[in-house]
Amino acid sequence: MPNETLIRLSAFFGLFVVFALWEAARPRRARTMPRSRRWLTNWAISIIDTLTLRAMALVLPVMATGAALDAAAQGWGLFNRLDWPAWLEILLAVIVLDLAIWAQHLVMHKVPVLWRLHRVHHVDRDFDVTTAIRFHPVEIALSMLIKIGLVYALGAPVIGVIGFAIILNGMAMFNHANIALPRRLDALLRLIVVTPDMHRVHHSVRREEHDSNYGFNLSLWDRLFRTYSPQPAGGHNGMTIGLAGHQDERPASLGWSLMFPFRP
Repeated sequence: MPNETLIRLSAFFGLFVVFALWEAARPRRARTMPRSRRWLTNWAISIIDTLTLRAMALVLPVMATGAALDAAAQGWGLFNRLDWPAWLEILLAVIVLDLAIWAQHLVMHKVPVLWRLHRVHHVDRDFDVTTAIRFHPVEIALSMLIKIGLVYALGAPVIGVIGFAIILNGMAMFNHANIALPRRLDALLRLIVVTPDMHRVHHSVRREEHDSNYGFNLSLWDRLFRTYSPQPAGGHNGMTIGLAGHQDERPASLGWSLMFPFRP
């Protein structure tokens, strides 16, 4: 699709600036650590993730968008065998991909070797817009392989795949942002989407809380599969973010964070 990269990057950086400014104006919680070092590390991890995906593109025949185009050309996948309206296929593709991301996130918590990778995201001691881009590059690579396979199986429309990527990135930044929403607005929004207060529970140091609220976009899945936790036991200002045993300066270090999954 022409200008796909420009569209995605413009949406990403535009939303990042919006949420970063919102955090500065109306923070939900006081920071535990200085922002400068954390942000430098989290952005460095995100850049390494991007380079990892670029490297994958050199050895794989297609990535997610290419898989959608290839599936359409070959007539592969569910939607390419159905004669449904384009708008319906796009909508269903976004919903199914969102459910898949929820399920993948659940599996990342339940399978020990995958949890070791995903802990890089959770060990961040503060919760803000940069936490949304802090994922170990091996996890990002595995996630892309899963997405490619699902796009082929669905025969997902290319517009649906691109649209979902933009929505997912935007919603992840929103629900990781350290922003204060009015209580009534939060209660209304979380009937449909994951809000920052809802997802913050997932980043609690308490195991029973970070094993809940797996959604990044629609809040439906956690309610449907009974993994929904409305509020942290200690309250949002009293809760501890991160992982037990790692409440120190190490998570703000790039080298330590990248090697964290491979430590005893």
